[in-house]
Amino acid sequence: MKYLAILSTSLVVAQPALAQGASENEITVVAAGLPQQVDRTGQSISIVGAEEIEAVQGPDLSRVLERLPGVTLTRNGGLGGFTGLRVRGANAEQVLVLVDGIRVADVAAPGGGYDFGNLAASGLEKVELLRGSNSVVWGSEAIGGVVALTSKKIEGVEAAAEYGARDSFDGQVNGGIAGDGYGLSAGGGYTRTDGFSQAAVGTEPDGWRQWRAHGRGYIGLTDRLTAKAAARYSDSRLDIDGYPAPDYTFADTPEFQQSREMNARAGLDYVDETLVLDGGFQLSDTRREYVDPTFGPAPYYATKGRAERAEIKGNWTPIGLVRIDFGADHEWSRFADSDGTEKARLASGHVLAGWYGRGFALAAGLRIDDHSRFGSEWTFGANGSYALSPDLRLRASYGEGFKVPTLYQLFSDYGNGALAPERSKSYDAGIEYGNRNGRFHAALTAFRRDTANLIDYVSCFSVADPLCEDGRFGFYANVGKARAQGIEIELAAQLSERFRAQAAYTLLDAADRTPGGASRGNELARRPRHAVTVSADWHSPLAGLTLGGDVRMVSDSFDDAGNFTPIDGHALVTVRASLPVNEAFEIYGRVENLAGVEYRTVAGYGTPGRSAFVGARARF
Repeated sequence: MKYLAILSTSLVVAQPALAQGASENEITVVAAGLPQQVDRTGQSISIVGAEEIEAVQGPDLSRVLERLPGVTLTRNGGLGGFTGLRVRGANAEQVLVLVDGIRVADVAAPGGGYDFGNLAASGLEKVELLRGSNSVVWGSEAIGGVVALTSKKIEGVEAAAEYGARDSFDGQVNGGIAGDGYGLSAGGGYTRTDGFSQAAVGTEPDGWRQWRAHGRGYIGLTDRLTAKAAARYSDSRLDIDGYPAPDYTFADTPEFQQSREMNARAGLDYVDETLVLDGGFQLSDTRREYVDPTFGPAPYYATKGRAERAEIKGNWTPIGLVRIDFGADHEWSRFADSDGTEKARLASGHVLAGWYGRGFALAAGLRIDDHSRFGSEWTFGANGSYALSPDLRLRASYGEGFKVPTLYQLFSDYGNGALAPERSKSYDAGIEYGNRNGRFHAALTAFRRDTANLIDYVSCFSVADPLCEDGRFGFYANVGKARAQGIEIELAAQLSERFRAQAAYTLLDAADRTPGGASRGNELARRPRHAVTVSADWHSPLAGLTLGGDVRMVSDSFDDAGNFTPIDGHALVTVRASLPVNEAFEIYGRVENLAGVEYRTVAGYGTPGRSAFVGARARF
């Protein structure tokens, strides 16, 4: 544990606190890339800890994410189906996702985003969400925000299993050891469900199963130098529906998707009184195969996406009030399908200079990215925070974001080599009391993001373009502009020693702003105007019994850019309970969608009805 102690000490010494109190313990990595106190940044950041993740119960991470402001999710069918996370109205592919510091996006996917349907909440210790563009620190993809997930670091053994609706089972085991200067944690799990028909009109259940494993560890080489590594692997099979003849409408089919994801990172950390360095090499590899048994066992389409990344980041504190964060990286990405293999590289460097005084913090920075296919892009960002009192602060930020075209958008059958990066400018300002996990928290934030050069698919049946002369059906092009603006409200209170309640509300106005576009002024697809989650937990005096519940409400939206297909709003209620048998063993259960509401998040796709689950946890 020597390295962790040195790191914590160096951060505290180098960064005098803005405010005294519980907020001092809120540490984030999404603001600047290395550990930093949340109240030392003007950016909008929320953190969910292990206790809350465990209280929500089950492998479905979406129910944890929906507790955060600015978040909406859509899912194609049941557990394991494609799950897209939208932050403040951004596209699901415009959010950077990190797991144990590793970028996990599928570079072979058309939009190059991350599918949260393949990531289980089991085994996670912390979820961090930064809302707003932050490409200065994180580069491509960080238009809507950044999500950082951290797996558990434990001593001993933890195990959990649950069973419930649709013959669903989830099991997870985690174990770890730690000593003077070293630590190792590892875990694995299995989830399966019979599911229900992906197609809302279908009757054939579409199931999902996943095997997964992860590990992370560190060892102190000297008092200042530490080696560390992390890895994660999953193997999933998902039944999917399609468009069978003769009607070619969305309906039951025997098709399935096989996915294998492997992510790993190894590196070295150096820490002294004024300098922190984190260097490493990471690998992300995602392989997908699509099979229709009607036509045989061979895949009818397969993709391989691979990204290798060498990086170094750090911070230097020349004097007590000044901290300079910096970094450089080089990424090699590769996309392969039945038509061949394409490659690209991206080299980047950034610097973020900050003044961190008592009660006031201000930081600003620049980044340059050079892509082998389209050239260089500059990005700027700045943020500040001012403490009105020990627990009350004002904060504001401006951030720019960009997202490089994916290799699929550049080189597939629908590719366009002339694509430019998507760009964004993001603004927010707010006032906040306390922190999300303290005794009392209240926050009000206003935000706006303008996005240009949005990449979308264009049908050759609707336009005349030289790209269509080779007989293709369509192509990708920079065709859109959009604006998303609104407010976020967060409330949380420990009303007594036994009762805690919290709420998150988002008012979102997300509209197409494309000059002369057919959809100009329309709402962006699948962006509800209102979204709110209210949660409460009561620790009863009866043998440690805990009762809790969540209410998730979203308003109406549209499924398409033309606003022709409406999606009705809905309210879902989950109730849950847990009971410790002794210090090492606990039983729990929950009922999701208590009222059996029939709803949609994507038009044409089914959703689960009332569902009950029971489980147990053990710690040794």
